[in-house]
Amino acid sequence: MSIQEICRVARNEQLGAGLYRLVLDAPQIIAAAQCGQFVHIACGEGNMLRRPISICLAEDGALHIVFQIKGSGTEWLAARKEGDTLDVLGPLGHGFDVTALGAKPVFLGGGIGVPPMLQTAKCAKAAGAAPRAVLGFRNQGAVILENEFRAVCETFVTTDDGSYARHGFVTDVLKELVADATGVAACGPKPMLKAIAALAKDAGLPCQVSMEERMAAESARAWCARARSKRKTVKPDTGTSARTARCSTQRRSSGNGGSESQFLRRRTQKPGDDRVRHLRLRP
Repeated sequence: MSIQEICRVARNEQLGAGLYRLVLDAPQIIAAAQCGQFVHIACGEGNMLRRPISICLAEDGALHIVFQIKGSGTEWLAARKEGDTLDVLGPLGHGFDVTALGAKPVFLGGGIGVPPMLQTAKCAKAAGAAPRAVLGFRNQGAVILENEFRAVCETFVTTDDGSYARHGFVTDVLKELVADATGVAACGPKPMLKAIAALAKDAGLPCQVSMEERMAAESARAWCARARSKRKTVKPDTGTSARTARCSTQRRSSGNGGSESQFLRRRTQKPGDDRVRHLRLRP
């Protein structure tokens, strides 16, 4: 069940160029959160739609979210200071089922898809598993949360240009780990997830992925127009809808009175801002 909570900003930390971590006092949302879920945050009066951001950590009364500035909403969010309050709705979406990934799961994250895998790795470890993490970034300047992951489990880091750690992609490391892995979970760009799913399938491993993808501005404008046309007749709904053979679907509030049926979660934003949709594949 999702909760609307007014959360106080406890800390705002810049992790890199355009990358921020907000720590919020959100005891009610944390009590209900599962690894792999996300929250919707209202970003000022000038931004009609809430911004969806993955939960990085949810523990000890503190909700950690890590995001990248992509438009006016996230730019407003990055300017928040300690003591400010935010209107937060969550937790939303289907979390990862770490128990289905066995005793030696491998968790992979690419770019801004890295943060939600930290809570996921911690949940797997708390359940008695021995997780490993593989984190992929464009370059050294984009590397985030490495020390936090290393404090939880064995961690591998790759960079596309070889400017830091291992030169290559997360799939290069996965090929070396897959022989004794019991399951795979990942979050990141679509091409990375396709490659990971193919490797897991070939190895006969259960695979769960959360897909992050920018929507085209034209598609976003069309969706917003549909939402506006339906807002008087369609009630917001955050429950689970019918499932297909290989993926979960969900209906949720569009933030302005409309709703949509979608893969695990589709992040809808102001045209030109963050556009993300999330998909979880089942073995």
